[in-house]
Amino acid sequence: MLSRSTKNLVRKMTLPSLVESRRPKTSPDIDPSTLSNYQQFQIQKTTLNLEVSFDQRIINGSVLYQLRSLQAQEEATNRLCLDTSYLQIHNVTLGGSKNLQWELKPRQEPLGSQLVLEYSKDKNEEHSLQIDFSTTERCTALQWLSGKQTSGKPYVFSQLEAIHARSLFPCFDTPSVKSVITANIASRYPVVFSGRIAADPSDGQNGNKIYHFEQPVPIPFYLIGIASGDLESAPIGPRSSVYTEPFRLKDAQWEFDGDVEKFIQAAEKIVFPYEWGTYDVLINVDSYPYGGMESPNMTFATPTLIAHDKSNIDVIAHELAHSWSGNLVTNCSWNHFWLNEGWTVYLERRIVGALHGEPARHLSALIGWNDLSESINAMSDPERFSKLLQDLGTKGDPDEAFSSVPYEKGFNLLFHLENKLGGPENFDPFVKHYFQKFAKQSLDTYQFLDTLYEFYQDKREILDSVDWETWLYKPGMPPKPKFDTSLADDVYELAGKWFKAAQSGDYNGFTPDDLNKVSTVQLVLFLDTLVQSENSVDWSKHADAARHLLEIYHEKVVNSQNAEIVFRKFRFQVESRIEGSYKELAQWLGTVGRMKFVRPGFRLLNKVDRPLALETFQELKDTYHPICKALVKQDLGLS
Repeated sequence: MLSRSTKNLVRKMTLPSLVESRRPKTSPDIDPSTLSNYQQFQIQKTTLNLEVSFDQRIINGSVLYQLRSLQAQEEATNRLCLDTSYLQIHNVTLGGSKNLQWELKPRQEPLGSQLVLEYSKDKNEEHSLQIDFSTTERCTALQWLSGKQTSGKPYVFSQLEAIHARSLFPCFDTPSVKSVITANIASRYPVVFSGRIAADPSDGQNGNKIYHFEQPVPIPFYLIGIASGDLESAPIGPRSSVYTEPFRLKDAQWEFDGDVEKFIQAAEKIVFPYEWGTYDVLINVDSYPYGGMESPNMTFATPTLIAHDKSNIDVIAHELAHSWSGNLVTNCSWNHFWLNEGWTVYLERRIVGALHGEPARHLSALIGWNDLSESINAMSDPERFSKLLQDLGTKGDPDEAFSSVPYEKGFNLLFHLENKLGGPENFDPFVKHYFQKFAKQSLDTYQFLDTLYEFYQDKREILDSVDWETWLYKPGMPPKPKFDTSLADDVYELAGKWFKAAQSGDYNGFTPDDLNKVSTVQLVLFLDTLVQSENSVDWSKHADAARHLLEIYHEKVVNSQNAEIVFRKFRFQVESRIEGSYKELAQWLGTVGRMKFVRPGFRLLNKVDRPLALETFQELKDTYHPICKALVKQDLGLS
């Protein structure tokens, strides 16, 4: 029988030396983005009792942890450390009766204030710990909106990824810690939560109803999602409903009806059966900063998904895919964020391929490649943030590292491995094995690689031929895979004709019919290609050609209600220095809160009219989510 040290030696010999030399000392890797001593405790169960106060714009409540010490009695610490950020702590009790001494340490940016609790070592290793708290006006986890900012009634929603759970309640704010959760939330308006409905609402105090939820699958706290406001729901599938403000309900139901169940069934065939029971979608208010957030059972989504033609529905495929990658199998820290997002984009595109054919999967990958290139080109520090494996350290803010890199570079690594190993039919058994092995766990990149090498022991030479140095550790674009361009070739050809027309000034060969057979996704690629192709022209020198293009394709481009098209129209106009579009872009930035559009929108304005960009941001900054506001400030050099 092998000794532990010999087993470790065998394991450590698994990976190429250049990878092994970078392996962390502990596995999974220690999360640098938490001030808690999470490695010393295990949470058996978490109970949240919350009261939403719209008048004060705070949440009051308590969190009850059933904790178990992971240390031997003689080694056990008498100190428990939790993450907080801009919280008021009122009281801490152990075992339901004894008040504990506690101290809130000075704030350490960007990680917040460590809450240190002292208790006796002679206690049983099982602990029942309750903390009473309130959020404050500086809470970064919540955005409060007045009735003037919504359809008429106040509204609040949470966004806890990456490290904002600590500003909602004291916790081990790390993806390395998972817990089952019970939540009882009092509010005078309907509440949705990242779990299943446990019981009908009960009567509370001050005109509130108490909404009861449970999450029986252990999840990290960043996945908690809470929203309350004037919400109604409608069915969109046998296990799915959509929730939104009443004025959007009909459009939202039409947009998602019938498709969500197809996505679930396609994903189940690729991985294994959906484990969470229900899958619902909340269409949030305009200021919601992301395309979607994968809160279990209740995806939070942007209203920009309502395109009135179902063309943005694939974002739901992405958030659904998180039910396996991210929610069930989770990165242990934000340094390994690509394990969440790269895998999710991979599964999303496999779902698209299963429903619409392989060329559609490759078309999506081509658009993602363009997004990755643009994201890296726009980075303030690409040498640091364009690497797949990050090194945030204790002073790094995971929000600052947020970009397309973990999504698209991560996807392309998995797509590269799929191709190297013989295609989906040879990669799918590993996909199932990987998610089964790490279900309900958190892991790092090296555990992923260990599993990959173990599963394909007979294909070691193939795996060793992968340029792991470039894929994992080097900044910049990765090696470009060979994509199927059958759905892109006509688009590329049309863009090429416009490049020639811009130089010749002859536009007689173009008509609106050019786009008759072009899907919305292909139109996105066309507009991307106009400004990102290596063969593109300098549109600022050919503004007349740009105006002709927009006039000819007015119905499909200028009149589009799809935010993906609208943003790209503005980008094309700005790149063409069509000055009349600048104020139109500024006005549009007041109607969306999704960072995918807001951040590059401000960067575009800043490039051509900085005073207008600054004036617009000053006017709109308080309507944006705190995360969005902070990152736009950074983009504009105002931090």
